[in-house]
Amino acid sequence: MSAAASGDAPWLDDAAGRLVRPFTVSNGRTEPSVALDLMSQVMTTGRTPLGYLGPEHGQALDLCRAPVTVAEVAAHLRLPVAVTKVLLADLLDCGALTTKPVAHDHHSTDRALLEAVLDGLRRQL
Repeated sequence: MSAAASGDAPWLDDAAGRLVRPFTVSNGRTEPSVALDLMSQVMTTGRTPLGYLGPEHGQALDLCRAPVTVAEVAAHLRLPVAVTKVLLADLLDCGALTTKPVAHDHHSTDRALLEAVLDGLRRQL
């Protein structure tokens, strides 16, 4: 069995995939203490978290040195979004991260742009 990752990276096996179940990363928690949207941007504050945090928390902090969305963090950590939200909420609670919710502007959808994208996709198929 050869490990695909080293150091504090998630434990992966080339054949089996992730060796640690995602729910163990969040200690079985499924609900974050803070409401986060997939497109919410998170960024480090420079404050060091107190107490023990798992290696995934450290990886999330490294990813958040510049503003990044919750969805991007989940993709880089190779964790389900629900688990990632719990980890990020832990970091928000201890002041290590700050968040900027996405403003939802329902009038910003341009029909011509959407039709152009649809046409381009149809040409690709």
